[in-house]
Amino acid sequence: MKLSRRLLSLSLAGIVAASLANPALTDEATSTKKASDAALERARREVRMLDDIYKTSIVLITTHYVHDDEDLPAGEAFVALFDAVNKKGWHKVRLVDASGEAYDDDNLPKKGFEQRAVNEILKGKPSYDEVETEDGKRFLYAATAIPVVMDKCIMCHENYRDVPKGKAIGALSYRVPILE
Repeated sequence: MKLSRRLLSLSLAGIVAASLANPALTDEATSTKKASDAALERARREVRMLDDIYKTSIVLITTHYVHDDEDLPAGEAFVALFDAVNKKGWHKVRLVDASGEAYDDDNLPKKGFEQRAVNEILKGKPSYDEVETEDGKRFLYAATAIPVVMDKCIMCHENYRDVPKGKAIGALSYRVPILE
């Protein structure tokens, strides 16, 4: 179990670290439900900020503290971080596989938004978002591409060795409340 968790964590570190070469959410994020209100734009900005913080952090940790497969992978810390954030209710974030070779079934895209997002990301879009209403409250669902760009990704993901630089192999999936 510990080895499996370590592999998952190294996987997350490598995959997320790679995404800095292709910043995912941009002001031109694709939206299937067009809305230009200020609250929605604030939520999109929040996702861009969170995405940048998570991806920058994991790249820095991986770059400076992960030297070989004996080191604690940054991804292990980020699995715990994502769980803590989700429990506190600020927003939800999770790693979603887009490679078709998930190390953990928990990383498979969920039906609905995540499957649509992965399909769009695999077509080359850096990000995808939708607005959904649940119990009268609006939420921004967003996904940002994670390509492989660091050699350290290959430490645990040998199957990514031949993936072209910049091609998405995963995504970060977000659910952020739209605060009116």
